[in-house]
Parts: sequence; structure tokens; C-alpha cells
Amino acid sequence: MYVGTLSFDLLLGDVRSLKEKRSIIRPIIAELQRKYAVSVAEVGEQNIHRRALIGLATVSGDAGHVTDVLDRCERLVAARPEVELLSVRRRFHGEDD
Repeated sequence: MYVGTLSFDLLLGDVRSLKEKRSIIRPIIAELQRKYAVSVAEVGEQNIHRRALIGLATVSGDAGHVTDVLDRCERLVAARPEVELLSVRRRFHGEDD
């Protein structure tokens, strides 16, 4: 079994309220879940208007599949024009861990 995780640190554009922030973050989370069947949630910076921390995890019996899904998810978030991707933290856990 292989487990891969990503943590996205995002800077949002001209956001003035938590309601506006959620209107940007929720569609990103929903698209990741729908397209790639990953577990994803906002995991930090919930009370800061212009910042978001999104965590994502996927599990597979094939290491290549986990890497491919993580790469696709990272590209999807990086391509979103309404957010600036400040950093990505990737972790990979394999059978030897």
C-alpha cells in the first residue's frame, strides 16, 4: 500500500471576508474530489481571509499511480488563476515505512 499527501499553501486574491474565501476554496476542493477521488480538506488558516492551507491524500496499491495523482492535483491547483500557490509539501509513504 502506498499513501501520498500534499499540502498546498495558497494566497488568495482580493478577498475581504471569510465568505468570499470559502467561495474560492470550496470549488477547488470539490473539483479535486470529483476528478481524482482524493480526500481533501481545508486544514489550516481558516480564520485568515487571504490565506488557505489545503491538505490532500490518496491511497493505492501502485506507487506510480499515487505519484501520477499527486502530480495532476498539483497542476490543477497551480493552474487556478484566483489563487497563488506559495508552496507545496509532498509526502510519500510506501510499504517500507
